[in-house]
Amino acid sequence: MKKILLASAIALFAGLNAQTTFGLKAGYALSKLNSSEGDFEFGGFEASLKSKSGFYIGGLVEHKFNNKFAVQGEVEYANLGGKAEVGIPGTGITLTEKMNLNRIVIPVSARYYATPELGIYAGPYVSFKTNNKAKFEVSGPNAGMVDPSGLKEGERYLERELNNGLKSTDFGLFLGADYNIHKGLFVDARYSFGLTNMIKNPVDGETLKMNFFQLGIGYKFK
Repeated sequence: MKKILLASAIALFAGLNAQTTFGLKAGYALSKLNSSEGDFEFGGFEASLKSKSGFYIGGLVEHKFNNKFAVQGEVEYANLGGKAEVGIPGTGITLTEKMNLNRIVIPVSARYYATPELGIYAGPYVSFKTNNKAKFEVSGPNAGMVDPSGLKEGERYLERELNNGLKSTDFGLFLGADYNIHKGLFVDARYSFGLTNMIKNPVDGETLKMNFFQLGIGYKFK
């Protein structure tokens, strides 16, 4: 009887393990900071918020309950953020301020397999700041007139403002789909909606939230 119970336990454990897979993924991220004020004043000039390109890389673990339903957890390092473009009147110069908000993102999703290859999923995520970096670029016919030391000082100032003025943690929701190409190799696309007001001490109800799109490739070890 003991041998039968032991064999049954081993078979059950093996069956559970067979439903759990691990994987790696990486790809492109397009993120944008969205202000409740829309375009805003920066240094006395009109500034507009734009999307910024970045990347992500991470790992995942998926547990299937059956052929249709599963849950998946991930840990990613992602280069997110946004950028602001400031046109300086009368100079022919446009200043682009790239705000790199580097984050550890932890998404957890409920998954439905519409076909054995196509998975559709949604869930919440939480992200944590690793560091904030600013990069200034100038363009236009008179861009060569700008003092590089002034750009460096502007980058340091903006980094201080980001570190002091933004929260280190934010929360949101995401939805997406992935498709298995061949033997564990898959492509993945998702859109994440930030729900947290990232401003530590908002004035007059001002909000700043971050949304981002991810497109990448990954591999699940079978």
